[in-house]
Amino acid sequence: MRLPQVNAVRAAAGLCLLLLVSGCATRSISDSGYQGDSGRYGRSHNTAYQGELTEFNVLGIDTTVPVTDEAIRAALESRQKMTVAKNSPVMLVQSGAMIPDEAMVKAFSQYYQPIAFSGRPERTEGKTNYAGHLRMAAARSGTEKIMVYWGLLESGRENLSTKVVSWVPILGALVPDENQRMRIRLKVALVDVKTGQWEMFSPEPFEDVDFSSRGSRAATDQAQVALLKDKAYRAAVMQLFYKFSS
Repeated sequence: MRLPQVNAVRAAAGLCLLLLVSGCATRSISDSGYQGDSGRYGRSHNTAYQGELTEFNVLGIDTTVPVTDEAIRAALESRQKMTVAKNSPVMLVQSGAMIPDEAMVKAFSQYYQPIAFSGRPERTEGKTNYAGHLRMAAARSGTEKIMVYWGLLESGRENLSTKVVSWVPILGALVPDENQRMRIRLKVALVDVKTGQWEMFSPEPFEDVDFSSRGSRAATDQAQVALLKDKAYRAAVMQLFYKFSS
């Protein structure tokens, strides 16, 4: 009799079909609202979001200017250790956002005095030296350091089989039918206002997994976003403090 073996194979195949990856998405921390199915294709519903700053914007890297070996040696020789005194004012910029997220401001305030500044990309023609204008704005506020940070939220959804309760349509929206895995990754740049010298670092990524139903999809998604942002922001500030504490 080979029936037990056949049944075992069928059972294993059934289990494999219980989890079906239905899509993945990447979005900025500055455009982190729930985007539904359309978000899987990178389309934003946030009309205030105008894209991201680039490292070239923030760090003053002009690719049209020739670079010589002498200039590279001079940059290395003039480099000094970067420090940030506790409770000192620091201009805080979240790439892509008009103001930094509240969770970052809260975490940052435990060690420094945040001076919030817009991180929306500058569209004005002729303003090629964005980094210089940013440093000038910081200087006029009496701030000696600028912290700019970028972040990505990456998520993947697994469709869970709920056919066993499909005969109760009124309750269908309450039965968890998706498992969303989400990860956040940050990149941070610290810029010295006086010299333009800079350093970059990335805190460890954080992940979370949660179940949702059709009726709770948006709430579950945004709860994951808030949880991961809080963890990542606190980790970034802690790493800044221990790495650059004077």
